[in-house]
Amino acid sequence: MTPPGPVPIRQAATVLLLRDGTVGLEVYLLRRTRGMPFAGGMSAYPGGGVDDRDGDTDLAWVGPPPADWAAAFGCDERLARELVCAAVRETFEEAGVLLAGPADGSGVVPDVSGDDWEAQRQALLARDLSLAELLAGRGLALRADLLRPFAHWITPPPERRRYDTKFFAALLPAGQEARDVSGEADEAVWTTPAAALQEHAGGSRPMLPPTIHTLGQLAPFPDAAAALAGSPPAPLEPISPTFEQTPDGNYAVLPDGTRIRMVVPLPA
Repeated sequence: MTPPGPVPIRQAATVLLLRDGTVGLEVYLLRRTRGMPFAGGMSAYPGGGVDDRDGDTDLAWVGPPPADWAAAFGCDERLARELVCAAVRETFEEAGVLLAGPADGSGVVPDVSGDDWEAQRQALLARDLSLAELLAGRGLALRADLLRPFAHWITPPPERRRYDTKFFAALLPAGQEARDVSGEADEAVWTTPAAALQEHAGGSRPMLPPTIHTLGQLAPFPDAAAALAGSPPAPLEPISPTFEQTPDGNYAVLPDGTRIRMVVPLPA
């Protein structure tokens, strides 16, 4: 029997959507349905794989150019464009939040919850509509200036599904509300990073190492403005953990020696 070849690595983007709550910084988490082939039952941020049309150069763009994002994530400019577009598209698809506004950069579209918006969100999900087509049809531009590079994780070889994921941080735009619109989630919550980590430690909120670690990075910040201002400097070093079984539990071990206790089985 021919041994299996290397698992292909898919490019992906995910977004730490932030807001200021009554007790401080809050982040938006989705719990993926248990039937999902990857990370079923896990709490995670909105995000997903890059679509071929995410690199459409006809899309109107406000903010740092693709060259700046390429420097932040250590990739070429086309992939950088695809990743930023995927971050905006996936946030709209999975949370009903659109990081877009007039092409002059004068603001952000205030409300995207109507029936016409929902029809276009569904068309995006079905890949019947591209992000560039949606924005052009409404005279809007992608607001890359509302995003910050936050982390870069690569799924390690033991996994059967591998992703090279760039993490972005963004503030929830004024006038918009994150909504549980993803058919891939059975729960959507705003929570403080500390509360989410406490639930994970108690076993009630399983999460994968990238989510656990980035929540830990967010936890010290008092509010969303501080978190966005405190985004790690570019270029971001990619993190690909190894796994360790010990008598007291299972751990993901990061390149710097940080050990993250896991409440899910290690990869086979």
